[in-house]
Amino acid sequence: MKSRPRIVLYHATPVAMEPVISSMARLWPEAEAVNLLDDGLTIDRAKEGSELSDELTGRFLDFGRYAHRIGADGILVTCSAFGPAIEKMADELPVPVLKPNEAMFRDAIAAGGRIGMLATFAPAVSTMTEEFSQFAADTGAAATLDTIVVADAIDLLRKGDAAAHNRLVAARAPELARHDAIMLAHFSTSRAAEAVRAVVDVPVLSAPDAAVLRMRALLNGEG
Repeated sequence: MKSRPRIVLYHATPVAMEPVISSMARLWPEAEAVNLLDDGLTIDRAKEGSELSDELTGRFLDFGRYAHRIGADGILVTCSAFGPAIEKMADELPVPVLKPNEAMFRDAIAAGGRIGMLATFAPAVSTMTEEFSQFAADTGAAATLDTIVVADAIDLLRKGDAAAHNRLVAARAPELARHDAIMLAHFSTSRAAEAVRAVVDVPVLSAPDAAVLRMRALLNGEG
């Protein structure tokens, strides 16, 4: 590994970029963060519904191969709607490829067995639910997941109204207040973390910080 590892941040929507760029700067300034964005992936993913097509999977993998060609020491995917494609990329490429929510799942299950999740992009929920169940099974945890999809929040965020996005997400959080932890499903949703923490007393987990720390540990041989 180079003295300054190159981490490719692989984005499928612009609204996921700022949270993880901020996390990289705070938690791993020694790394070189490189951003790749194809927002057409999320636009077309939303049209497909719950199933991820072979065509979109192929496009996703092509972009990952490009990330490897430009010298990635690790690839951190920031969109949660492409789980099966991320797994294929991880199998194919000789560098760590991290799903956006893997580290957050780890932290949530450590907090208890009844987990809530606030999501804003409905097509991602089915793959995230499957990933959570598989992760729980692999770790031997008897954890359950209840998800609320916050309507309209991501559309407001895409229009630049982060404050309204945060208010909508926080307004639904009390419905999960009896859970052991609440996860904010997407990198973009992490903007609402403080607003959610203001209305519930349980741990509120966001993906960017957890993912950056997990990638750093993997490249430092601590994974």
